[in-house]
Amino acid sequence: MSLSKPNILVVEDETKVALFLKKGLETQSYSVTVAADGREGKRLIGTEHFDLVILDVNLPVLSGVELAQYIRTRNTQLPILMLTALDSTTDKLMGFEAGADDYLVKPFDFLELLARIRALLRRATPPDESEAVLKMADLELDLREKVARRMGQSIDLTAREFSLLEYLMRNQGRVVSRVDIASQVWDLNFDTGTNVIDVYINYLRNKIDKDAPVKLIHTVIGLGYVLKQK
Repeated sequence: MSLSKPNILVVEDETKVALFLKKGLETQSYSVTVAADGREGKRLIGTEHFDLVILDVNLPVLSGVELAQYIRTRNTQLPILMLTALDSTTDKLMGFEAGADDYLVKPFDFLELLARIRALLRRATPPDESEAVLKMADLELDLREKVARRMGQSIDLTAREFSLLEYLMRNQGRVVSRVDIASQVWDLNFDTGTNVIDVYINYLRNKIDKDAPVKLIHTVIGLGYVLKQK
């Protein structure tokens, strides 16, 4: 995150929503640039520095999902908050898999949006040297390079998978519930109608534990998940 006013790019084709976001965020001391479609957003990403991107999923010319994928090819660390009228598990997974860090369904409360933005910017702040690498058995998570390693081999993680693994490693040996994960990794109020968290735990298992002799991610039935050596 830059030392000056955080610079936010809003990519939103609904003029009223875009102006509302720009005006509201500027009152909170953010610098805001607005793009009306995905192509303009892509151009700005390529020419200017931003600390966070807010983008609508259903954008003209280039969709929000396509723009998020493009951003991730250039910058794996830039926080992305998606806005959408779609609220199904499939839609959320599509957004997260494209590289989104958080997902807010329209209509939303502006104070909730601010809370999400602050959490994402805080998360993007580089870690202290003392906690640059988290370790558990033969699993390492490098918070500066944003790389996971198991048995010395690098593991390719999406931004969301990385955040989930970081949370599990910071709480290794302690059972964390789905509610804990939802609030601490997704910054969401827990939705009992979605299985997004379980899906992402399975993604991690396939990447972290599948080919390892010792499994580290365990399910505690009725309670949640724990990262530990058996």
